[in-house]
Amino acid sequence: MRKQFAKTLEEVGDKDENLVVLLGDVSVFLLRKFQERFPNRFYNIGICEQTIISMAAGLSALGFYPVIHTIAPFAVERCYEQIKIGLCYQKLGANIVSVGSAFDYAALGSSHHCYEDLAILRSLPNLQIVYPSSEIEFDVIFKETYNNGYPTYFRLPGNKHGVQFASDQIRFGNGIKVKEGNSLTIVVTGPQLKNVIMASELLDSEIIYVHTIKPLDVELVRHSVIKTGKVLTIEEHNTIGGLGDEVSRATEDIGNVIQVRMGINDTFLTKYGSYGQHCTALGLDINGIKHMIEGLI
Repeated sequence: MRKQFAKTLEEVGDKDENLVVLLGDVSVFLLRKFQERFPNRFYNIGICEQTIISMAAGLSALGFYPVIHTIAPFAVERCYEQIKIGLCYQKLGANIVSVGSAFDYAALGSSHHCYEDLAILRSLPNLQIVYPSSEIEFDVIFKETYNNGYPTYFRLPGNKHGVQFASDQIRFGNGIKVKEGNSLTIVVTGPQLKNVIMASELLDSEIIYVHTIKPLDVELVRHSVIKTGKVLTIEEHNTIGGLGDEVSRATEDIGNVIQVRMGINDTFLTKYGSYGQHCTALGLDINGIKHMIEGLI
């Protein structure tokens, strides 16, 4: 994902001289080609994340298309006020591209976790949220939205879902129906798509994959939930404030719908371990997801 990020920036930067990159001392080596080719549009500001957001707002006001890049908790939690006042309130466009989503940096401890970012940013008017979990998703959606005048948060995961989508299947704001079903709607985002497909292979469940959290593809989700009457949301995020909340808002007026959320159940993850070990402990693996689906169908 990060290699695609670097490739996409170089391609866009080659065509658009208004694209400017601001780093928080992260991925400097990865983006060295961009720096070599466009040295006047590449700035490593260092560990001054709040300043980076304010600089990006100023650049955006002058007609540039800033790309802000650092680790998720530093980009979101440390910079909430700057994102709110500098970008959203002023209606200025910018692209915040994070790494280390949820518990991707599990080995570095809980201070590097960030599974509240979607909840925090969903509350801000004018801000868009994208969670691309394959290279082509990021490439297509970034090129479609980077200069659209809105602040957009790209949550880059360390793990991919491994599902191959064609470029014409990917469009900002549109979900993708991966599997037809009648007994249960599963709305999933992020790398967990792979586990959902494997867990539900022989079960009558409809799978909707969303890479755009805000705005959600409400029409696609509602159409499926009206048919099935049951919806399961799966995400690497706190069960409060993330995809589950968006789906609930989209379907709250549909009567007699059963909704269940899988994610991080309003707790801090304080143990060390690998990404996979955290998934297993949270039930976000094939067995855990299959068990949940079987209980709902």
